[in-house]
Amino acid sequence: MSDYLTFALPKGRIMQDSMELFAKVGVTCPEMDNPGRKLVFENARDKLRFMAVRAQDVPTYVEYGCADLGVVGKDTLLEQGRDLYEPLDLKFGYCRMVVAEPKALSQDDDPAGWSNIRVASKYPNITERYFAAKGVQVEVIKLYGSIELAPLVGLSERIVDLVSTGGTLRENGLVEVETIVEVTSRLIVNRASLKTKHRRITKLIGDLEREVEEAPRISG
Repeated sequence: MSDYLTFALPKGRIMQDSMELFAKVGVTCPEMDNPGRKLVFENARDKLRFMAVRAQDVPTYVEYGCADLGVVGKDTLLEQGRDLYEPLDLKFGYCRMVVAEPKALSQDDDPAGWSNIRVASKYPNITERYFAAKGVQVEVIKLYGSIELAPLVGLSERIVDLVSTGGTLRENGLVEVETIVEVTSRLIVNRASLKTKHRRITKLIGDLEREVEEAPRISG
């Protein structure tokens, strides 16, 4: 299927937002309207193929050429640091990566005075780079879910995590202390595909860029 354009998309809301945006530039896949348990979908007429994968796996499929293009959050790209072309900010899936701590701790805390701290996060690479740049020695404990629990049970003093509204933090007695980076979904492209399928991919990037520039920012 070398003449197909293959997309790797994360399951869930980002896939839905991606397909809504793609449809505006003529990239569609009727087979995805009733996906069931399928993971690969095709539009044979337009020679398009779509793979539904875990968000963390999108860059892997694209870097290794199983997919020509993908959509993934900037947080995943920063954490993994893969060799990909990232031509476009799609402006949806907005959230923030923040440092948070218990409200009681924050009342007398001064981040400028941090020297040696313990932080729980799903993003150890981003966390280590961020604190290293500030000259803070950090012990990072990697977790895979419920990061907010770590300070509540004494596993760490602070966490680094993604937040949208901040509601989950507040419900667990945590407050944002610093923002590391703002995150949105990005279009990524395999570097070899950009050469071998240059005309189709560059046209798609240009069409999407015009659509994104004309659309209002979507936050979610």
